[in-house]
Amino acid sequence: MEIQLKDGAGNVFHFPVNPEEITISRGKALETVNILSLGEYDFPAGEKVKEIAFSSFFPAVYDAGYCNYSEIPDPQEAMNLLTKMMNSKQPVRLIITGTAVNVLVMVSAHNTTFKGGEPGDVYFELTARTWRDMKVHTNAAAAAGKSTRQASRPDTKPKPKTYTVKTGDTLSKIAKLELGSSAKWQAIYNANAKTIGKDPNKIKPGQKLVMPS
Repeated sequence: MEIQLKDGAGNVFHFPVNPEEITISRGKALETVNILSLGEYDFPAGEKVKEIAFSSFFPAVYDAGYCNYSEIPDPQEAMNLLTKMMNSKQPVRLIITGTAVNVLVMVSAHNTTFKGGEPGDVYFELTARTWRDMKVHTNAAAAAGKSTRQASRPDTKPKPKTYTVKTGDTLSKIAKLELGSSAKWQAIYNANAKTIGKDPNKIKPGQKLVMPS
């Protein structure tokens, strides 16, 4: 088994000494609501981010008995690299060969310990949290998209024909001219009653009347 961290630039870091154990924590997110007179109720709110944790050490001197490879990194440089990854805003890929772990993570914490009698060796505990790409859909964006679609939709409704009243016009005269029959004056009046008023004989020059279809 080997443990590797790969960054976005393609750099690969191999941990020289395997940990005794690796812990993967899983859990379900719950939202607790306190309902008056009924007490607390838990509602599932999705899966929590997984935490992967392990501890090992960076040896100052290569030892074939526990080191995975001979070109081991300088312990202090290795710790500085883990600190850089932890402070980075970009995820790294954690790969543990021989297991199903091959995920993007954020290095969330690592603790360092120096032990007496082992000069140069650096012990550490590392915690990584699985990373998710967040996608947010806002109501404003959706409304803007809907508004754009509505604005681009062509207006297929036919525009009603209008007639501007001239001096000496009557509804019968307009009906004969525009609709082909003076008997259709009532239809013109019905379509323009608010504009004309109660008396169909009192139309005024300049009024725009909608012609019934």
